[in-house]
Amino acid sequence: MPRMTAARAAVEILKREGVTHAFGVPGAAINPFYKALQAGGGIEHTLARHVEGASHMAEGYTRTRPGNIGVCIGTSGPAGTDMITGLYSAIGDSIPILCITGQAPTSVIHKEDFQAVDIASIAKPVTKAATTVLEAAQVPGVFQQAFHLMRSGRPGPVLIDLPIDVQLTEIDFDPETYEPLPVYKPAATRAQIEKAIGFLLESERPLIVAGGGIINADASDLLVEFAEITGTPVVPTLMGWGTIPDDHELNAGMVGLQTSHRYGNANFLESDFVLGIGNRWANRHTGYKLDVYTKGRKFVHVDIEPTQIGKIFAPDYGIASDAKAALELFVEVAKELKAAGRLPDRREWVDATNERKATLQRRTHFDNVPLKPQRVYEEMNRAFGPETRYVTTIGLSQIAGAQMLHVYRPRHWINCGQAGPLGWTIPAALGVAKADPEASVVALSGDYDFQFMLEELAVGAQHRIPYVHVLVNNSYLGLIRQAQAGLDINFQVNLEFENINSPEIGVYGVDHVKVVEGLGCKAIRVTEPDQLLPAFEEAKKLAAEYRVPVVVEAILERVTNIAMSKTADISDVTEFEEIATEPGHAPTAIRPLKV
Repeated sequence: MPRMTAARAAVEILKREGVTHAFGVPGAAINPFYKALQAGGGIEHTLARHVEGASHMAEGYTRTRPGNIGVCIGTSGPAGTDMITGLYSAIGDSIPILCITGQAPTSVIHKEDFQAVDIASIAKPVTKAATTVLEAAQVPGVFQQAFHLMRSGRPGPVLIDLPIDVQLTEIDFDPETYEPLPVYKPAATRAQIEKAIGFLLESERPLIVAGGGIINADASDLLVEFAEITGTPVVPTLMGWGTIPDDHELNAGMVGLQTSHRYGNANFLESDFVLGIGNRWANRHTGYKLDVYTKGRKFVHVDIEPTQIGKIFAPDYGIASDAKAALELFVEVAKELKAAGRLPDRREWVDATNERKATLQRRTHFDNVPLKPQRVYEEMNRAFGPETRYVTTIGLSQIAGAQMLHVYRPRHWINCGQAGPLGWTIPAALGVAKADPEASVVALSGDYDFQFMLEELAVGAQHRIPYVHVLVNNSYLGLIRQAQAGLDINFQVNLEFENINSPEIGVYGVDHVKVVEGLGCKAIRVTEPDQLLPAFEEAKKLAAEYRVPVVVEAILERVTNIAMSKTADISDVTEFEEIATEPGHAPTAIRPLKV
């Protein structure tokens, strides 16, 4: 039997589980693992500037392609606690990442040794499993189990904590005979699918709510096929955006309090039956007034996690199933019903949803200086095509982007949905660009999200990871300012100051161009609307030429209120800005405005 250190055995298992890349920051307690990484070869490593950044890079990497599992690595103590935010983000959005931490020697963990913290206990609430391995012989089994757990059922992250003496201990391990454990995913039965379709047949105005579970299951094509066979319009959730192209006639728009379309909410409120697949009825989608969301319509909920069914409200029928397994049967049964002539004609309902799409639009075309943010997204629609992978986290920038940008493919809207940590966007975009080096990756941030982890831009410069980052800067915590309005305050949310080193930018404070250039990247500042499209085109050229991140900073008006509900009610969304009343008001809308 071959003998090797437990650390080397772990590296060999990573390779046999399909890992080809890792993100991390070395340190004394994890150095034996890094030695094994070097000796074993086969796994490329990207050196982050912050271990939280490494965890977000791993998540972006996972979310880019089916089957990817991002790996992040850090030393003992604060490295592990820094990655807790990344683990929380991953579990909230059902994303598998593997976090590997170093640890003090087993003999002194309990003695308050330097940087010895019970990271497994800290991480348990935000992982599917978190283990400090105390016996070297258990390392292969713990890693094998980790991949089994990450891939089985509802996907999610795992943390493995390796004391330094455990890493260095030699064990018997034969990599050549290692095999991954079989993955478990619940699957719907034919009888369950037939019962669910019974609800669909009885309805007059049905909708499918398509969640991120469909993207996780790589089942978007099946979703579109089922929708087309049955003539059922689809509402993608924020995490499911891209399951059906925005320009498909059966895309009924997004629904919710913030990241929603006017026509999406209107279409939903006219429905009488909703089939939810791979979604979790998140409160930003349903609103807090569940009676408004549920009144007058029946629900069937399909989810891979049994305990999700009935968690928010009781559906009329629930099915615990992987989205792909369920959709395969949905398509099979629907084809049989169509062949038998038993599917109702939904043309009138589909036409009505498209009539709303053509009439209920928000205005994007403004010529104001300073810029209105809506114009930025209009020009982004012109500059970046259907192949673009958008990456963003939270804030008015993300909300407005979701209302006005267009997504046409799964895994092309990569958004941190549940946790929404500021700073996520830059490292996640680097992970996405690393996973798909030839992709058109475009990140979107407000100024505060951008400032949280901007040191990670140096990672893009060092490792030659190009992408375009659109930075909308109003020198304000815009979403929090808008939320504070309900309390009649505007407190500690303004970021402006006069930068003594850059007086030309007025009160916008941080000179992002200088900072970005100082980190080895390229930057362009835009102050007028006609400069936006040329700047985006130039950014694409610079990214291709220099192979580094390129930031386009758009200087916005200080205060813009983005459409959202002030009452947590999807039927009561306030339009703070002008709506589109003529085609020129929304020239890049999915459908020309019908007046």
